[in-house]
Amino acid sequence: MILAQLPRFHLSIFAKSPLSLSSSHFHFLNHPSKPSGSLARTLFSLTPKSNLATVEPIPLPVSDSSELDEAPVEIPLDKLFVPPETDISGDNPSSITARILKGSNIVLSKYARDTQVAQADYVKSSVRTEDCPADGLPEFALVGRSNVGKSSLLNSLVRRKRLALTSKKPGKTQCINHFRINDNWYLVDLPGYGYASAPHELKQDWNKFTKDYFLNRSTLVSVFLLVDASIPPKQIDLDYASWLGQNQVPMTMVFTKCDKRKKKKNGGKRPEENIKEFQDLIQGFFETTPPWIMTSSVTNQGRDEILLHMAQLRNYWLKH
Repeated sequence: MILAQLPRFHLSIFAKSPLSLSSSHFHFLNHPSKPSGSLARTLFSLTPKSNLATVEPIPLPVSDSSELDEAPVEIPLDKLFVPPETDISGDNPSSITARILKGSNIVLSKYARDTQVAQADYVKSSVRTEDCPADGLPEFALVGRSNVGKSSLLNSLVRRKRLALTSKKPGKTQCINHFRINDNWYLVDLPGYGYASAPHELKQDWNKFTKDYFLNRSTLVSVFLLVDASIPPKQIDLDYASWLGQNQVPMTMVFTKCDKRKKKKNGGKRPEENIKEFQDLIQGFFETTPPWIMTSSVTNQGRDEILLHMAQLRNYWLKH
């Protein structure tokens, strides 16, 4: 099919140089190396910083919360994700604020249409990229640390309780699972990483076929990397994000469990604080800020925002 021959486009969030995060990320990531070599040309680029230098940060719309006395998150314009063919250079801050998806840094574009999920069907499970569906339809892959809430989020997106198998035991997903949405695109559930109790050989196999899928799947529009926002950043998630960037794999960060708000008196941080810390730790290695969204499968926070973001990426991909 024609779609299978389309070149994959990339988000402009690629790592500046090959990364090695074996040492403590709190030390290493605060001393980023300089870019080496030329970066691949990207289609998803932010408005040049020079055009935004004099613009003040704008409040980021946040989802409803019981902690209404907390100040809204502010986000600088040069940290926004601006889709292609979307111009915000002439807009005032209030106009831009109205175009930002709630609980994210993503600006809404003209391609955000056909967002509703009317039909969702399990198609097949594969352990090799070449065995995945060959119909050329665009797809979005969900991946994250085991027990991050990946299957629950997938079920929330399609409003089905058991489309993807959920379990209190991490590591349940062991294949590349394709779910066809509305007969014209796919959600892909990938094995979780970092589950210590899984056999070493099995973890190696997951790692191999998952990375092969990222690098060689021509119909992959974007990887949605799930990160638990209820806890401080974990190095394994930082490693994964940097690997995707280094290998020029399109990525959106999805912060899960944003409904969990631990009391400060017990040493816990708000999800917004953990999210900011995660972004601060990886920012030195990326040309621009990756798109990100706050979510909760309990309250369905972020569900509509994810579908809008997927729609604008998908429709742009189909056009080009």
